Amino acid sequence: MPREPEEQEHKDIEDSRPDSPVTSELENALAEARKKAEEYLASWQRSQADFSNYRRRTEQEKTDLGKYANANLFCDILPVLDDLERALNHIPEQFSKSDWVNGVRLVERKFKSILEKQGVKPVCALGMAFDPNLHEAIKQEKGQEGAVIAELQKGYTLGERLLRPARVIVGSGEETGEAPSKEEETAETDGEDPAE
Repeated sequence: MPREPEEQEHKDIEDSRPDSPVTSELENALAEARKKAEEYLASWQRSQADFSNYRRRTEQEKTDLGKYANANLFCDILPVLDDLERALNHIPEQFSKSDWVNGVRLVERKFKSILEKQGVKPVCALGMAFDPNLHEAIKQEKGQEGAVIAELQKGYTLGERLLRPARVIVGSGEETGEAPSKEEETAETDGEDPAE
């Protein structure tokens, strides 16, 4: 039997009281819905940040790919430049002024100019402090400790990237050109026959 309007109104008032079971159920449902909404919002924000980082990373990779796409080609060409420089450094004096030598020097300059336009630059080595990020030590000899005293092969960079380290000789800290002490001189002459 349907409730009377007065009874229905009385029931609604009871349900709206703070301590009624219906009110507490609604509050619990509301709290749960808010919690889920916060979780969804946090998840969405993480996804948004992840996507933003992904997009930035892929744009950087595209830029790097375009910038360094020719790195392998340059690494293959550098030994040819080394050979050309070595040949020009060992031209006999009688041929040094000839036209064909000047032509080869011009080719070398153009070659270096093209590489430089592409961002390939030689690594500074001679006289610099040894840097394992730029130099490859082949051996140590007498000279200023930790300084590059000779360059055996030039190193090159492409922008900020190292294409090839410079192969160098590093100073050991022993002094060069020192006159031998009297003890060293007597030790050397003790085994020799003065009559010879």
